[in-house]
Amino acid sequence: MLSRVADSIYWMSRYIERAENVARTVAVNATLMLDAPGADDSQWDALVKTSGDHDEFTARYAAATRFNVIRFLTMDPDNPNSVLSCLGSARENARSIREIISSEMWEQINTFYLMVRSVAASPGNLDRVQEFCEAVKQSSHLFNGITLGTLTRGEAWHFIRLGQMLERADKTSRLLDVKYYILLRSAADVGTPIDEIQWAALLRSASGFEMYRKQHGRIAPANIVQFLLLEPDFPRAVRCCLNLGRESLHAITGTPPGSFRNPPERLLGQLCSDLAYTQVDEVIHRGLHEYVDDLQGRINRVGRGIHDAFFALRTPNGGAHNVEKAF
Repeated sequence: MLSRVADSIYWMSRYIERAENVARTVAVNATLMLDAPGADDSQWDALVKTSGDHDEFTARYAAATRFNVIRFLTMDPDNPNSVLSCLGSARENARSIREIISSEMWEQINTFYLMVRSVAASPGNLDRVQEFCEAVKQSSHLFNGITLGTLTRGEAWHFIRLGQMLERADKTSRLLDVKYYILLRSAADVGTPIDEIQWAALLRSASGFEMYRKQHGRIAPANIVQFLLLEPDFPRAVRCCLNLGRESLHAITGTPPGSFRNPPERLLGQLCSDLAYTQVDEVIHRGLHEYVDDLQGRINRVGRGIHDAFFALRTPNGGAHNVEKAF
């Protein structure tokens, strides 16, 4: 497979997953703001900080109000990591590889993008942010289902899954970071019914509330951190995502599991091994934010390693401009 084609496939997948996860993060923050007594705009500023785009936001917006932050993260065409921009980039990458993906996949990406663009055309739609975020999630799920049902399990499929899993792992960790910034507002809320509501909302944002309750029962912060970071069988947990990404990386290279032939295989293998032997008490003792921050850095290094190993020789033509920068 040409590196240009592999690059477009990989980034098409990452951008679609990124759009869904931006919507998830905005939705959980909107829910938590409704449930938190005395919440103010400082919580929306915290959401921008967890996105990694705080400098760009402050350069173009006067204040981190609810309206400004939601627009910046969902419908701002000048923010390369907004939902609208991500889907535009996914569509352009898909357009350049239409002979590789199925016609149903292309039709769904096109429909998905046009839906978001239509919503973005009317600023008043920001008042219905929960409905918009749910529509983005459902459209992303539909694309993933079409991909599973129509694409041969070859290199293209594995590049799609590799990009999706790396993106998902990073964004699940950022959902936990949103809760960390909420805790900074008032330590007095810890252990209260408000705290429990916030943790439950966080689980729902990762579509994990029911699966968590089946496994752990009552809401307990340590168990939730374990479930979203270290659970090997929940499909949005960081450990599960990285394990699946590692499987696809080895399928692409043909390297036997447990060995490596290039830097991204080594980096991802080390990260998966560390997660397999990490206990949640260690994460909490170190500090959730500090652990998540380090984890995001390691995931980004894996992404850069994949770029260097597979895509670095790509010529400037074809596809959209793909950036390694995280959400």
